[in-house]
Amino acid sequence: MAKAINLSLAGKVAVVTGGASGIGRASALRLAQAGATVLVLDIDADHGEQAAAEIRSQGGAAEFLACDVTSAEDCRRAAQFARERFGRVDVLFNNAGVIRRKSVVDLSEDEWDLVLGVGLKSVFLVSKHMLPLMAETGGGSVINAGSGWGLTGGPNAAAYCAAKGGVVNLTRAMAIDHGPQGIRVNCVCPGDTDTPMLRDEARQLGIAVDAFLAESAARPLPRLGQPSDIGDAVLFLASDLAQWVTGAILAVDGGGTAG
Repeated sequence: MAKAINLSLAGKVAVVTGGASGIGRASALRLAQAGATVLVLDIDADHGEQAAAEIRSQGGAAEFLACDVTSAEDCRRAAQFARERFGRVDVLFNNAGVIRRKSVVDLSEDEWDLVLGVGLKSVFLVSKHMLPLMAETGGGSVINAGSGWGLTGGPNAAAYCAAKGGVVNLTRAMAIDHGPQGIRVNCVCPGDTDTPMLRDEARQLGIAVDAFLAESAARPLPRLGQPSDIGDAVLFLASDLAQWVTGAILAVDGGGTAG
């Protein structure tokens, strides 16, 4: 008889950064639906509490902790909270990110620092403090949020492309370093996904939101991504179905980067 397919995360603890909205929120919900206890981290306390409450309302287990993922102290404190509250971390989704749609000429230094801090430095800081806890219990799965623009360039998004390109190669380096500890590290690269951040891009560029979303849907599978599309990929990478997958860069973009 064939081995049963196992997507269950029962008994496991998952940490999701940027979990208050968009892809982070959908992924936190998907991980909880698979049985994980989820710790939602976000700087947005109101929406973060709502995300955790949504999971609980559906019968899952979740808590929210306010966390500025660009702060070393906040990230240390989040790991300590996970240790004291749950005793383990099995899945980490480094999802937090922001975008400023500007070229290097138009970006301010503060904008560059913000985008690189939230999108790249946070992967370092959160992982630095969570991975030792993960290693103590025999390993686990780290999923880093890249982007299609971490694989190809994009217009008027210099800082974001730099951050996501960094995430892609940081993922490979982490996979090499932490594989011997039983920790798998992979990267999911979404295409344009219907989130508050995507809609904010339209406003930054001065383009009507409907027109911007329609243009963003032009790809071989001709629709916008939904946050749940990315959540499904995160669940796969977190699960035992991906137990020999590490250092992989998975584009989930409807074919947008296919050429």
